[in-house]
Amino acid sequence: MNGDDVRAALGELLHALGPLTDAPHDWTAPAGPLDWSCRETAAHVAHDLLGYAGQLAARPVGRYLPFDLTVHPEAGPAEVLTVVTAAGQLLATALDAAPPGLRAWHHGPCDPPGFAAMGVAETLLHTHDIALGLGLPWEPPAGLCAGVLGRLFPEAPDDGDPAGVLLWCTGRGELNGRPRRASWTWRAAVDDR
Repeated sequence: MNGDDVRAALGELLHALGPLTDAPHDWTAPAGPLDWSCRETAAHVAHDLLGYAGQLAARPVGRYLPFDLTVHPEAGPAEVLTVVTAAGQLLATALDAAPPGLRAWHHGPCDPPGFAAMGVAETLLHTHDIALGLGLPWEPPAGLCAGVLGRLFPEAPDDGDPAGVLLWCTGRGELNGRPRRASWTWRAAVDDR
């Protein structure tokens, strides 16, 4: 995965959620199965995308950079989506500039495709959560989901549509008789040995 995939995921988010930023859509409602509101979840996406970009730019080994993104409390949903767009474009640009051998910290050494896959996953999964909270049926696109599964969930079952598999892998639904997962992790770190 790469910067173009992050841009494609951002495009999906904006296409799905952009028209829902005005009344009567309630961005204070919970985002699907999450405890966060739809607005808080969108701000979380921006935070993670900026964090991944920062990791790639600074290339820390063995730690996360000591910074956080704060979205002003008075920012409305449209403004929050603009912050998500800015953070995602920064991640995509950092990925475009990253040499293939670059390693930066994310629970171990992570390569650029790992950061891209995490950015795509955060964007698609939380778009799904927010869409549920706003009453919009939305499924992430199969091609991007397949890329995320291949990079972050190598043990994922090959059971049908990649979107359904990704949602199952991240505890967001059942899959062909498999119960919803209560806990999960993705594997972004690489073993360079």
